[in-house]
This record gives sequence, structure tokens and C-alpha cells, in this order.
Amino acid sequence: MRRMNRKLMSYFMAIMLAASNTTFASAMSTTSASTNSGYAEAPTAGTMLADTVMVRPLTLVGTAVGVVAFVVTLPFSALGGNVGDAGRILVVEPAKYTFIRPLGVF
Repeated sequence: MRRMNRKLMSYFMAIMLAASNTTFASAMSTTSASTNSGYAEAPTAGTMLADTVMVRPLTLVGTAVGVVAFVVTLPFSALGGNVGDAGRILVVEPAKYTFIRPLGVF
């Protein structure tokens, strides 16, 4: 019974990580720029800390999940002719959000 619960929990966590991957990617694409630096206001120390401790590790895991999902779905994407779109959405956007986005800017 415990093995089944662990297996179910691991599937649930994988689904949640995949969902967070798409959430962070969509949040990145909806970020608006309103000042010369491209961001509405300078981040505070608290938002930088929260980004460093909580958000970046989660987006790193989400990027890894996106890479795995891309590799798993690659044959289907190739058959459908949308490998570029799948790669952009599952790998490139989460990676940009994780590694290129300024610290503390959501």
C-alpha cells in the first residue's frame, strides 16, 4: 500500500511540476515593460531573496521537466511538424525565465 502511495505521489508531483513549468513560462510572456530599463520598478531585497530561495529553484526544476517533456514528445512533435514551437514553449521560455530574467523581477 505504501509503494502505491509513493508512486501516486511521485506522479502527482511530476504533474504539478509540469503545470508550474507552463505557469512560469506564461508569466514570463505576460511581463510588461514600462520604464527605460524595461521593468516597472526596481526589485526590493525581499523580492530578490524570494526569487533566489523559492522561485529560481522551482523554475530550474520546471525547466528540467520541460526538457524531459520535450524529449518524450519529440516524435509526436516531429510528426506534427511543430518541433520548433514545442522546443520554444517547453525548453527555451522556461530556461530564459530561469537564467536570463533579472533577479527579483517576476
